[in-house]
Order: sequence, then structure tokens, then C-alpha cells
Amino acid sequence: MQEFFQKRPIWSGIIILVLAVFIWLVLAPWSPEMEAVLGRKRVFLNAVFGGVTLGALYFLVAAGFTLIFGLMRNVNLAHGSLYLLGGYLGFEVSERTGSWLLAFPVVFVLVGLVGIVLQNQVFRRMEGEELRQTMVTIGISVVLADLMLWSWGGQSYTIMTPDWLSGPAELPIVAGTNRDGDTVYLRYPAVRIAILIAAIVIGVLMWLILNKSRLGMLIRAGVDDRDMLAASGIRIQWVFLAVFAFGAGLAGIAGIVGGTFQSLSPGEDTRFLLASLVVVIVGGMGSIPGAAIGAVLIGLSEQLGLVYAPTYSVVVTFLIMVAVLAFRPQGLLGRTR
Repeated sequence: MQEFFQKRPIWSGIIILVLAVFIWLVLAPWSPEMEAVLGRKRVFLNAVFGGVTLGALYFLVAAGFTLIFGLMRNVNLAHGSLYLLGGYLGFEVSERTGSWLLAFPVVFVLVGLVGIVLQNQVFRRMEGEELRQTMVTIGISVVLADLMLWSWGGQSYTIMTPDWLSGPAELPIVAGTNRDGDTVYLRYPAVRIAILIAAIVIGVLMWLILNKSRLGMLIRAGVDDRDMLAASGIRIQWVFLAVFAFGAGLAGIAGIVGGTFQSLSPGEDTRFLLASLVVVIVGGMGSIPGAAIGAVLIGLSEQLGLVYAPTYSVVVTFLIMVAVLAFRPQGLLGRTR
């Protein structure tokens, strides 16, 4: 990122200006003239926070995907199926136990075990064969989708929000004024705020582990020169197995999150697989901060597009991806290899 600012000062200035204007639009009170042009500020704020929290969900899915695809070079196109499987399992656990929080560790372990099986039985036998990995995992995703359709049917499921996170929370952001001229602050679902905070904590911890710990050093060394690391006595296969399990478990947790403030239904696996691909392409393969930036950009473009240009909201997402590929093919924070 620092290198980008040094080499492209004009673009850096434009980006900083756009961010400053955006933050001002969020924090500053709107005049009647502005609301006549942009609509009510409350609608804008709901779209912004909806985009950010949707970006948090995309990040949870894409963070596991960027570990598996970006770092380990395993083309796992069954990643969306792991998301949907985690959502269904989370629904079952929360319904049977009445505990929303208990679903997270249980699903993380169960979907992580599925990831271990995939890595050990599929990817270990096809190291470096991206085309075979692509075809095989597409077949696995189709099989998993049919098994989930057989088990849970074609209806939609929603995971109930716990009582302590139900209802809105008031944020210190001015949303407008009421009829008496009093200031009205933004009220937003507490569960979405909690999920956003959790996604930030997970992202920071992942970055610290990958960049500041011995495990992260082993992962990066194994990606750059696997044979040399293996020759030094490190069992790199066990390291990659743990990383794959963590990425799969994270996708399962994202399924619980998605099922809590959206819904679970057949076809969601494909949607979130495509979202993960777009996020990783925009942010840069193997970059956790890049995945976070890409997820927020895609989430905001979807939600703001639905409010201000509903006909073209899907197009905006792919325009962002095309622009990144045109001007920075390795992604916003990706490394040139």
C-alpha cells in the first residue's frame, strides 16, 4: 500500500479525497438541499451500514478462500458449499440446543473436518494441477448441493437471533431531525454490529498470525519454496492441512452469520463462491487486508447500487473487478510474483 502511494501520488490523492467526502457524508448533518438531491440521509446511512455489514460477511467467506486459494494455490470451487453446509449445520445446532453461540464452535469443527478430508484426499493428490482441482471441486460442489437439497429441502431457513442481540442499537451518527427539530440518531440492528466487530477481530488476528508468528512464517515459506522447507525437517503437509481446515471452518462460521441476518436456501453456495472470487481478485490473492478492502468495496457497491441504481447494481460490482484487473492485475494489495 505504501508503495502504491509513492508511485501513484495523483491516484492516491483522488482516493483520499473520495474517502474524505464519503466520511463527511456519513458524519455531517445534511441540509434540505442535499436531501433533495441525494434523498433522505437515513436511507443513505442504512445502505452504507448494510454494505459494510454485508462486506463483513463476504470477508468471513473470502478470508478462508484467500488462505486456500491465494496462499496455498488450491483451487477449491467447493468453498461456497462449505458456507452453505455450515449455515445448515448451524441452524440445526441452534434449533436443537437453543444456543446461537454454541453453533459457532460446533460448526467450525465439523466443517473444518470436511476441509481436512478435502485437502488430504483431493488436493494432496493433485498438487499443482489447477485444472484438475477445478473440475473435481466443481463435481464435489454439485454432489454436496444435491445432498444438502435432499437433507434440508428447497425451502429457506433463518437462524434466530439471540435475545441479547435482538432489536436495534443507537449509534452516535446523526440520521436527521424529527418534526420538532430534535436530532435523530441512527438505529441499526445490534446483531449486525456484533458481526461487524467479530469480523474485524478475526481479520486482525489472522493478519497477526500470518505476518507476526512462526506459523505464518512457515505458511509463507511453504508457499514460496515447499521443497526447501520440507528439506529442513518441517512437515509442511500438516501445516497446510491445518490452514485448509481453518479456512473451511471459517466458511462454516460465515454460513451461520449469513443465516442469521439473511437466509439459507439452495443456490446461496454459488452466490457466495462468486462473491469470494470477486473479493479475492479485487483485494489480491493471499492478502487478508486486501480481502477486507475488497469485501467492503463489493458490499458497499451492492447496497448503494440497490438504493440509487437498482437496475445496474450487479453491473457495478463487476465494473470494479474489471477496473482492478485493467490497472492492477495482482489486486489492490496483491504481490507481483
